[in-house]
Parts: sequence; C-alpha cells; structure tokens
Amino acid sequence: MSRVCQLTGKKAMVGNNVSHSKRRTKRRFQPNLKTKRLFLESENRWVTLKLSTSAMRTIDKVGFENALKKFARKGQI
Repeated sequence: MSRVCQLTGKKAMVGNNVSHSKRRTKRRFQPNLKTKRLFLESENRWVTLKLSTSAMRTIDKVGFENALKKFARKGQI
C-alpha cells in the first residue's frame, strides 16, 4: 500500500539534499503515517486507517465522526 494518508490525502513531497558545497541531489519527504484503529459509532464497528499524525490530532480535537465530515467537505476523502 502506498504512503498516503487515507483521511487528509497527504503524500510524499520531492525536494533536494543540499551538501556543504551546495550540490543538490533529489530526495523525498515522507509524511508521518501511523496505522490507527478507530471505532465508528454510527456503524458500530472498528475501522483501521493509515493516518498522518496531523489527522490524528484533528480526530482528537473534533472527534472521528466530525473529522470524517470535515475532510469529506474539503473533498479529501
């Protein structure tokens, strides 16, 4: 499975390693993803998602159901 947050859609970015002599080589910045098991009360079941840590913070603040609605409104799900 690819390294993409299933809630926010965050994925790897491309940038450069810059050495002391300012020589540039390509590199990738990976998102901080964790596998998380959450309980979906509306369907009365557990859901396993690969989430970014920023998505987990949002879920902690507003709740899982509200976070799903928020990201669906933004078109990220």
